[in-house]
Amino acid sequence: MLQAYIVDDEAPARSRLRKLLKPLVDGGRVKVIGEAADGFEALAAFEKQGAELLFLDINMPELDGFGVLERLSPENRPFVVFTTAFDEYAIKAFEANAVDYLLKPISRERLEEAVVRVESLSKGGSGTAQSDERMAQLLDWLDEQAEAKLSASGPAAKEYLKQMSIPYRDRILIVPVERLLSIEIAEGITRLHVLEEQDVGPKRRIRQHIVSYTLEQLEARLDPAAFMRVHRSAIVQLGHITEMMSWFSGRYKLILTGGHEVIASRERSKQLKERLTM
Repeated sequence: MLQAYIVDDEAPARSRLRKLLKPLVDGGRVKVIGEAADGFEALAAFEKQGAELLFLDINMPELDGFGVLERLSPENRPFVVFTTAFDEYAIKAFEANAVDYLLKPISRERLEEAVVRVESLSKGGSGTAQSDERMAQLLDWLDEQAEAKLSASGPAAKEYLKQMSIPYRDRILIVPVERLLSIEIAEGITRLHVLEEQDVGPKRRIRQHIVSYTLEQLEARLDPAAFMRVHRSAIVQLGHITEMMSWFSGRYKLILTGGHEVIASRERSKQLKERLTM
């Protein structure tokens, strides 16, 4: 039985992974001995109680997954399966000798496939052949994703999003884009700022949701007549801008419905002013 540890800064992600692992736990193949919400907590726990298998998120505050991996002793290092919402770290993960790289939302089939690889390695199987095969599969998959992104951004893709599917706890929310205030990215994490459905008036509540899409992917699917990139790390819905306040160095602070604030870059501030004052 593999002794496993789960490391992810999002409690819903840890809970979902536990649920996905339940058939393997019930089958006596995996035992989850603990979990951590950040890299430092994971290192401290691992020093007290080692594990054979580490399910490790990459994007975490303060100390990310690669930082955890660097601090683990090579002599006592577990098998590592990265779990993340971003595909751009895949090559780096395999260069760091990770056993597998699971993209969120993780399917039960892919999770079991990763566990099978770890089981084989723990019994003395050849890691080099498996790693080479997985790397080849990964490169093929990344090529397919790149082609899909190009196709989605090409002239044939004229159907814009009318609603978005957002993972939230143990469910998926279907949110009309009319309620989307802004999309902002910080430290590699994309957050949607969405108005609560039942609220009305100027004091409407705003909820944040983390999604796995990049700003470029969402910008390509949103109607440019309604949305505008106002900064390299922010997109706003123009219809929700209630005020434009002069800020530093020719920039504008945008006040959106519900009081949410976004700072536009200097160049985009000029474009925004021209666009909204025609």
